[in-house]
Amino acid sequence: MKELLLRQKQILFFALAGGISAVIEIGSFKIFSIHLPQIFPSEQNFHGVHFPLSNILSTFCGIITNYFLSIWFVFERGKHSKKKEFIYFMFISAISTLVSLSFFQIFFRFVFADHIDAGIFVFSREMLSKISAILLVSILNYSVKKKVIFNG
Repeated sequence: MKELLLRQKQILFFALAGGISAVIEIGSFKIFSIHLPQIFPSEQNFHGVHFPLSNILSTFCGIITNYFLSIWFVFERGKHSKKKEFIYFMFISAISTLVSLSFFQIFFRFVFADHIDAGIFVFSREMLSKISAILLVSILNYSVKKKVIFNG
């Protein structure tokens, strides 16, 4: 019973840390996707890839936030050294980034044809694609990080 409660607490903290990281990632994506095309006009469509730099930079912001929240609040330290743990975390995050970028492209091209007006806020195709990609990849991230990095 204690293990079940601990697991539920860990999932709750992971969701909270993930939510905070997602807010950082989505917020920075919004900033980058507005300002980077002014500097790099091909940012909106770089050989068929939409917003590549905005995605990569915002994902990096989310990954760093998630790493520190994960080690402070979610997972107990594993058997790895801090350096090795960080390297594993970044490696898995890099793979997750590629998966997330792929999902973003799929959602942007095929799923979200237009924006969604939620009354007080309008969700652009870019934002809907980013949010959807983050949600899908977060499930994978929890499982892999728990088993591989934090040995739990």
